[in-house]
Amino acid sequence: MAHPMYGSGPLRSRNAASSDEIQLRIDPVHGDLDEEIDGLHSRVRMLKGVAQEINSEAKFQNDFLHELQMTLAKAQAGVKNNMRRLNKSIIQQGSNHVLYVVLFALFCFFIVYLLSKFSRR
Repeated sequence: MAHPMYGSGPLRSRNAASSDEIQLRIDPVHGDLDEEIDGLHSRVRMLKGVAQEINSEAKFQNDFLHELQMTLAKAQAGVKNNMRRLNKSIIQQGSNHVLYVVLFALFCFFIVYLLSKFSRR
């Protein structure tokens, strides 16, 4: 006859106070506990390895993002400094240089347009 606390098998679940908890009672007479413990131990070891890999990957990506942010901040400072120098040079030498740059850009677009027109034929 089965013991009322253990039920008829080696493992029996019992309703817990909250739905998040499950209590198991293991019957030491039935089933090989050592094999179960070894199986659980190997699974825990495997999960530990996965967690360590996730941890190392997260640290690597965090360091990479930090370096990327530093590089971006340096680039922004360089662009800001160059824009300041360009504005000073435009103010000191007049606006003729801006006109030359705009004309050069229009000339380049015109050349590209002509090349695309003639290359289709």
